Amino acid sequence: MIGDMRNDRKTRPAILFLCLGNICRSPLAEGAARAAFADAGIDATLDSAGTGDWHVGRPPDARAQAEARRRGADIGDLRARQLTRDDFYRFDLILAADDTNLRDARAIAPADATARLRLMLDLVRGREGDSVADPYYGDEGGFGVTWDDVSAVAAALVTDASASSG
Repeated sequence: MIGDMRNDRKTRPAILFLCLGNICRSPLAEGAARAAFADAGIDATLDSAGTGDWHVGRPPDARAQAEARRRGADIGDLRARQLTRDDFYRFDLILAADDTNLRDARAIAPADATARLRLMLDLVRGREGDSVADPYYGDEGGFGVTWDDVSAVAAALVTDASASSG
């Protein structure tokens, strides 16, 4: 996963988490990954973005921030941004929350892109092909389900990074 990246960042993986508006799923994934990588003592470049532009510059949804805080992560400093062509060179791995965002990312990926594109939950055994739960239109409880999804992804990334560096 991380260890077989084409560019030489095995000691410092660079991972971008992607969803639609970059205010719920992808900032939660970034927060979960930041916490998991820090707990494991692994240095990584972690970021998040959205395929849409309507939330650019805004902080994560207040419910996402509350769930992250409840789980011991602070994502309040994050600001939504849109996926760019440069991201396909800056990151080793771009992980999309669902098939729609994966398709949209593939549509703008340069032909010579160095980043690999995958679904987030493809990294979690038994969840391959699944979408990360989108909590935006639901109640606060949905954010807990999303955190559980992205925490499983973060754990898989840390396990892989640990194996790649050892």
